Amino acid sequence: QVLDFGWPDMHTPALEKICSICKAMDTWLNAAAHNVVVLHNKGNRGRLGVVVAAYMHYSNISASADQALDRFAMKRFYEDKVVPVGQPSQKRYIHYFSGLLSGTIKMNNKPLFLHHVIMHGIPNFESKGGCRPFLKIYQAMQPVYTSGI
Repeated sequence: QVLDFGWPDMHTPALEKICSICKAMDTWLNAAAHNVVVLHNKGNRGRLGVVVAAYMHYSNISASADQALDRFAMKRFYEDKVVPVGQPSQKRYIHYFSGLLSGTIKMNNKPLFLHHVIMHGIPNFESKGGCRPFLKIYQAMQPVYTSGI
């Protein structure tokens, strides 16, 4: 059985997608003792790190004795082989997901509207003031607005 849960490189998946991935992994692993999950990733390992870290949180919530042992092995693999989750948004989403599982964070189903963006000062990356900020806004992983550069 192969499931594709891909999302664009350098992006964090929607929380719903993280939930779907963890539920699919858990369902498969609990279906039969001989079932295993193999994760394949194209691109940077940060995306793989998001999935492994999220499932470690998820399996701790629904852990049986066997899953607790598997979780320990997964934690060792994660620490030894997977590059630490590097993108700030990836780290943030792991914390969001953990909060959802523990009940400290609730999902907001109401739409959010971005009315304006204010930048206080422009970073000076070059000696001559070389910074040309622009804004790109995504909705459901699709760009909906790009400001002038």
